[in-house]
This record gives sequence, structure tokens and C-alpha cells, in this order.
Amino acid sequence: MTSSPPSGAGGLDRATLAIAWVVVLGAVMAILDTTVVNVAIDHLTRDFNSPLATMQWIVTGYMLALATVIPLTGWAAHRFGTKRLYMLSIGLFMAGSALAGAAWSAESLIGFRVLQGLGGGMIMPAGMTIITQAAGPQRVGRVMSIVGVPMLLGPILGPILGGWLVDDVSWRWIFYINVPIGLVALALAARILPKDEPSPTESLDALGVLLLSPGLAALIYGLAESANDGFGAASALVPMLIGAALIATFVFHGLRPANANPLIDLRLFKARSVTAAAVTMTFFGVAFFGAMLLLPLYLQTVRGEGAFETGLLLAPQGVGAMIMMPIAGILTDRIGPGKVVLAGIPVVAVTLGVLTQLTESTSYWLLGGTLVVMGLGMGATMMPTMSAAFATLRRSAVPRASTTLNIIQQVAGAIGTAVMSVLLTNAISDRFGAAAAEGGTQAIPPEMREQVAPILADAFASTFVWATVLLAAALLPALLLPRSKPDPADAEEAGTGEQPVLVHV
Repeated sequence: MTSSPPSGAGGLDRATLAIAWVVVLGAVMAILDTTVVNVAIDHLTRDFNSPLATMQWIVTGYMLALATVIPLTGWAAHRFGTKRLYMLSIGLFMAGSALAGAAWSAESLIGFRVLQGLGGGMIMPAGMTIITQAAGPQRVGRVMSIVGVPMLLGPILGPILGGWLVDDVSWRWIFYINVPIGLVALALAARILPKDEPSPTESLDALGVLLLSPGLAALIYGLAESANDGFGAASALVPMLIGAALIATFVFHGLRPANANPLIDLRLFKARSVTAAAVTMTFFGVAFFGAMLLLPLYLQTVRGEGAFETGLLLAPQGVGAMIMMPIAGILTDRIGPGKVVLAGIPVVAVTLGVLTQLTESTSYWLLGGTLVVMGLGMGATMMPTMSAAFATLRRSAVPRASTTLNIIQQVAGAIGTAVMSVLLTNAISDRFGAAAAEGGTQAIPPEMREQVAPILADAFASTFVWATVLLAAALLPALLLPRSKPDPADAEEAGTGEQPVLVHV
């Protein structure tokens, strides 16, 4: 009697499929939470009577927390075991979600979002390690296609789900919804995920953590404060100088020969491909993620749309990205990552240029088409840039480079949200006076919104000019990315080393 083939799609047995879907459940929770919040910013600004410069920290703080824990994931997985780490991450994320839903002030919400980020930043890397270990090197591609589902659908469904919850239920449920999902994920993880034993292999670079995390927070805090008091004010300048000093000390510490296990391996930047990818990703991340904060605010404050309608109007960007990402992956392998990125960046720059012409009556058909094209450009830029960084590295260096670039992506996004909120606040202040800027757009009486909409739209359009310039600047380092077809990975190292860290925002 012949044995029956393994159950599941694409040769994946039931046990591996079950593990993959447990990881997908955790990924859905983390990925949706990065996309549902932007549509709630305007509502939260009014609910807590706080200016945009303060409320943007619910996005910035979350992204900084993600950046903080990404480099800790590899050490923590060895120290506690991947199953324990995965469950701990979900528990921490779930606790942060419950507390964020119960927040009583802007400050408490920001603090609980940071707690969410500390858990959320470890969910995907830990989950990726678990499923790649379960599937083995021969089936990684098939199992990744399953895990990729929430990555592709998150940018489409997240804003719609978040908008519906804000408008028809309560903004608190954009956080509370993670609690039942988290409980199910914990129960399934405890039952299905294979046990593993901790195997500590290296020490934690605690000094690196203490230098980098506060340094980034202080630098971005200073940038945000400049919206209120001016760039040269002590309240803005002092935190920025302290942050810059801490980051400079971190760089010195990381490059010391005696530092055998640096938090981030800065020596990777000796490779031109890594440096070019890092600079490209920085400019792109600041511009793109900053712009993604502005667009829902425009739709709600200028056009008067509700959160749900805003989510629907933003969905085309996710559709474009979903279409392009698999195509970009194929093109990267066939013609080289640099060529794909050099095609993607101008596309996004052109679409941001269209947004510099926004008015109070811009056609939604034009806006929707622009967002589809923007998504296509984004899909042709972000992952190919990451791939370009790996093109000239040995396989053993790829996990460390992946971790480093994901940190840069998160930090760039955090800087982008802070910088664009400052620029928008200043643009509003120039047109309406400091009182309106400090009070936020909620300071404008509802009966006056129709009269001031053209001026307010002009403030948004002028802010998109800065995003366009920063995005276009990404073309310069992108010229240095490898343009040839990638060489096959080192045969002697194939399948060795830790898995790259993958984070999607």
C-alpha cells in the first residue's frame, strides 16, 4: 500500500500549516494595528483636545518602540526560546492594547502605545523564526506565501476597519479588538507551537540599548517640540543635542573592536550596498510615512469625511502595493534590485507631486487613482531596496543587515510623522495664527470650516511639497544600489544562520 501525500497546500503538512496560521494570527494583530491608527488621529486630537504635535506621538512612539526591540529579538529568542518569546510578545502587545483602549489622556495613550510597540516589534521576527524552523529551507517560500497574506491585506483592510470602529463603535475598540484575538492566539500557540529550549549564546549589548533608544526618543522629541516653540528654542534644541550626543556615543561604542556583540553591527556599512540602501530607505521612509499621516488628516479636516469614509478612500494605496509587491520580487531576481528601485521612487515622487496640488474640492477619482499608482511605486521600492542591501553580502551577514535596515525603516517612519506634523502645524500657524496651530484644527469652529477649507487645503498642499522633495532626494543614494542580477547565495553557507527579521508597516 502506498502512503498518501502530506495534507495541505503546496506539499505543506498539517502540522506546518497549523504553525503557519498561528503565526498569521499574531501577524494580523500587529500589522493591522500599524494601519488602523492613522484614520483615528483627527478624532483623538479632538477627543483629548490636544494639538497634532502631541497626538502624532501615538504613531511616533509606537514606531520607536518597534525599532527598540527589533535588535533584541535574536538575543531574546536564544535566551527564552522562540515559543516563549512569541507568547510573551503577544501577551505584552495585548496588555498594551487593553491599556491603550482605557487611556484617559493623550499622555497615557502615548505611553500605552509604546508598551504595545515593545510587544508588537517582536511578534513578527519571532513568528518568522518559528515557521522557517518548522518548514525547513526547502519549503520556506510556500509557507511565506501564507504569512504574506496579512502583510498584503493589512494596508487595505486596516484603515477601513479602523474607520468603522471609530465612527460606529468607539475609537477605544481599535485597541480593544486586539484582546480577543490575542487570547485566541495565545491559546493556539500554547497548544500548537513546538516546544523549544532556551540556548543562550551571546550577551546583550545593554549599553547600546541605553544609548540608542533614549537618543532617538530625545532627538525626535526635540523635533516635535519645535512645532510649539520654534526650532531654536531651548525646549527643542536641548533634547535634540542630547539625542545627537547619545547617538554619536552609540556609534563610537558600536565600532569599538572590544564590542563583540554590538546591538547593531555598524561595520556592515563598509559595504556600499548597505550604506546606499540605508540612506535611500531613510529619505523614502521620512517622506512616505510622513505623507501617510497627512492624507487622512486632509480628508477629515478639509473634506469633512468620517473615519470610515477616510479608510475607504485610503484603501487604493494598499491595492496598488498588493499588486506590485510580488511583481517587484520577480523583477528584482531577474534584472537586479537597483533598476526596480530607480523605477519605483520616481513613481512615488510624481504621486506626491500630485498631492501638492490638493484643494478643498480635488476629485476623489483623481485622488484614488493617485493612491493606486503610489502603492505601485511603494511596492517597487521598499522590499527591492532591502534586497539591494543584501546583494553583495555573504549569507551569514544577511540577518544582521536585515535587522539594521528594519530599524532604520522604523526610525525613519517615526521621524517622518514627527517632521510632517511639525511642518503642517507651522503651515497652519502661518495662515491662521499661533492659536489655531497650538489648538489644532479642532480649534476652528465647525461653522467656519467651509470658509477656511481652501486655506487649510493649501497648508496641506505646501506640506506635501516637503514630502515630495525628501522623496526625490532618495534617488541620489538609489543610484548607488546594485543594478545587476543578484548572484546565487554562497553555497557553503546556504541555509545557515538566523532568519532575517521582517517587519511590515
